Amino acid sequence: MRKVYMDHGAGMPLDSKVFEAMKPYFRENYGNPSSSHSFGNVARNAMESAREKVARLVAAEKPQEVIFTSGGTESNNLAMKGAAYRNRKEGNHIITTAIEHISVINICKFLQKEGFKVTYVPVDKQGMVDLEKLEEAINDKTVLISVMYANGEIGTIQPISEIGKLAQENKVIFHVDAVAAAGKVPINVKEENIDLLSLSSNDLYGPKGVGALYIKAGTKIQPIIQGGGQERGLRSGTENIPGIVGMGKAAEIAKKEMEAEGKRLTALRDKLIKGVLDKIDYSFLNGHPTKRLPNNANLRFSYIEGESLILGLDMYGVQVSSGSACTSKTLEPSHVLLAIGLAHEEAHGSLVFTLGKQNLEEDVDYVLEVLPDVVKRLRALSPLTPKEMVR
Repeated sequence: MRKVYMDHGAGMPLDSKVFEAMKPYFRENYGNPSSSHSFGNVARNAMESAREKVARLVAAEKPQEVIFTSGGTESNNLAMKGAAYRNRKEGNHIITTAIEHISVINICKFLQKEGFKVTYVPVDKQGMVDLEKLEEAINDKTVLISVMYANGEIGTIQPISEIGKLAQENKVIFHVDAVAAAGKVPINVKEENIDLLSLSSNDLYGPKGVGALYIKAGTKIQPIIQGGGQERGLRSGTENIPGIVGMGKAAEIAKKEMEAEGKRLTALRDKLIKGVLDKIDYSFLNGHPTKRLPNNANLRFSYIEGESLILGLDMYGVQVSSGSACTSKTLEPSHVLLAIGLAHEEAHGSLVFTLGKQNLEEDVDYVLEVLPDVVKRLRALSPLTPKEMVR
């Protein structure tokens, strides 16, 4: 049986070059970067080299504007809670969108309990934020705007430069969750007027459990972890040097390969989308048709549930997702799909294909070969399917 992994949005394999870069820092170069001796210097130099590579990936002016965390979720927490608490005297209003990652949504719910007011700006049916409504939501108490660069479920890329300009004109801190987008599309934090930007190593073919937060020079945030004052006092705790080295190498590779790999994945993505829509009746694309991540295809199928499709495809060696892995523990339909106007039964019938480096055109051909049969079989079993479709 052919094995086809198309769930890179949930987890990416560690790049072999990243693994090789990390290996010496597990057993040989095991010093603490805070130590003054030579072993500490080796670790510290490796960490600063990784910081430079991550900074280059997002076009940060200075490496010191990047601090390392345990992942995208911690980066979002530090950015949003840190900005909200540090600037509370200026206001208590936060603006975000209805389709943010669950970590951002839950941070907003937490801050609401802390007395902050949150406006959830709607999106259109393709998942694009309504800029007029976002601008209307800004008031003299607004201290933070948080909008993801691209949605990991439906793939839609947001107009970040326009939002950044609005934030700058109104002197509001602008945070961007770029976990799904970094390494796949070019990001320039200076040109796009981004103050805070969250990154995850695992979404760059790096190790899990490592992330970073870009903090524009002059942006004031409050630490949420107290301790020994590592990472400019904003993220205390002994640094995970093997992981940080891995993230730096992953960022370096991503910057080098992004353009060529983006074109390759876009071609595969478009072939997959066209093939599914042509071969399977009552199938639809979720998200923007062109302003989307190069590796993302979110497709929905009437009269069946995504979870059944996942199991059906897994029997043929194909791994996909029905939404964000971070929300897979609930049986509720994706809040992202509901926010773009889908009914519950439509949202339940969606699949997310996220392609990666190891995927070839033959993999797409295989999916297009087996998926129609899986859909046909499940529709025949579904009480929702019109009788004329199963004859």
